[in-house]
Amino acid sequence: MTSIKDVAFAAGVSVATVSRVLNDHPAVRPDTRTRVLSAVTDLGYRPNAVARSLRTHQTRTLGLVISDVLNPFFTELARAVEDAARGHGYSVVIGNADERAALQEHHVRTLLERRIDGLLVSPTDGGTSMIRDAVAAGTPMVFVDRWIPGLDVPVVHADGRPAVHDLVAHLHALGHRRLAIIGGPSETTTGNERVEAFREALESHGLPLPHRYIGEGDFQTESGRRATEAFLDLAEPPDAVFATDNLMALGAMDELRRRGLRVPQDMALAAFDDIPWFLHTDPPITAIAQPTAELGHRAVGALIDLVEGRTASSVTLTARLVTRRSCGESEGSRS
Repeated sequence: MTSIKDVAFAAGVSVATVSRVLNDHPAVRPDTRTRVLSAVTDLGYRPNAVARSLRTHQTRTLGLVISDVLNPFFTELARAVEDAARGHGYSVVIGNADERAALQEHHVRTLLERRIDGLLVSPTDGGTSMIRDAVAAGTPMVFVDRWIPGLDVPVVHADGRPAVHDLVAHLHALGHRRLAIIGGPSETTTGNERVEAFREALESHGLPLPHRYIGEGDFQTESGRRATEAFLDLAEPPDAVFATDNLMALGAMDELRRRGLRVPQDMALAAFDDIPWFLHTDPPITAIAQPTAELGHRAVGALIDLVEGRTASSVTLTARLVTRRSCGESEGSRS
């Protein structure tokens, strides 16, 4: 199928110039317009949803595709995005991918067909064709929290590696030596990054990470429960588990309680992505907190810069460790 990039190459212009011609933008030289239209005819190009989304008339609407609206992290992120967009005079249409690539594809296509001005995405995988087509077509886009390597798109995220190292040092100081992790999907950047940071931190303390101590999760509660079940069935279970998102941590706690085990007496538990109710669980859960509201605000700012014709750079914020009592800390411990 002929793409807008094919037309741009044949005409010797940029994708953005092809878009301006297709949308009858006045700021195009007559000879350039003629070359582009000739290439469109020769190649039999028919604009698709991506091409139709490129326009000169703004709708003051942004699209947001998040990985899972039931995950408290993404709920808070969506709220921050809406608040920030409203402050700039934009509205937001949200699509929930439910950690499914096919549903992500559907939402991206639908939002582009609604002629949004720009798109914020927290990808569920390594990049569906719709996202790649949208980037190639010049759609203003920013990745938030997660990203797709190899695509020239600004990324707004929090670097969790230092906080993961702080967590491992904290667990080590409390006497834990058999440390396990429940990782996220390997197709996601956050899933890979958190496992690798954990492995690096263990190595710095001379601790191994056997394959049996790596649980395969999908950022959903049930996968946290299943991974913990597998850990507990080992001849030598871990004495501490790090769940790389909040829902998997809750699944881990559910399985421990189902077996009549206690946190942290029988197994320590920590999580990535702090949420307000971790403070109110019994015991309160030690967690790595991301600056979620700031992530949303900075992502919106970067996207609006692109929409309004300015440049936008990637932004890296910092996550931090919040210690409570789920790893064997003393009463009232918090940092």
